[in-house]
Amino acid sequence: MKLLPSLKQKKRYVVFEIISDQDFSKEDMEKEVFSALKSFLGDLGLSKAVPLFVKFKSNKFIMKVNHNYTDELKSALILIKKIKNMPVILKSVITSGTIKKASTQL
Repeated sequence: MKLLPSLKQKKRYVVFEIISDQDFSKEDMEKEVFSALKSFLGDLGLSKAVPLFVKFKSNKFIMKVNHNYTDELKSALILIKKIKNMPVILKSVITSGTIKKASTQL
């Protein structure tokens, strides 16, 4: 049985850029991002936000999140200052309702 469109969660795609001298693997980024989200939102907020990595390319990545939690996602990721003891800056590039428009920014 399929869900009615009105019962589905609305989602947003947020493109982030990593400003750093070094490139990082997808696993390193996922680990750091989810630890930052868990410390900022907690377990309950994390389960409501439903964050998910969609695409990853060298220094940019796309995350899918519930439309009510886009600001919380941006706030949590901006607080990341180091990955593997290397200083980094995470910058939000664009927020979109479709993956196609978000992918053009990669």
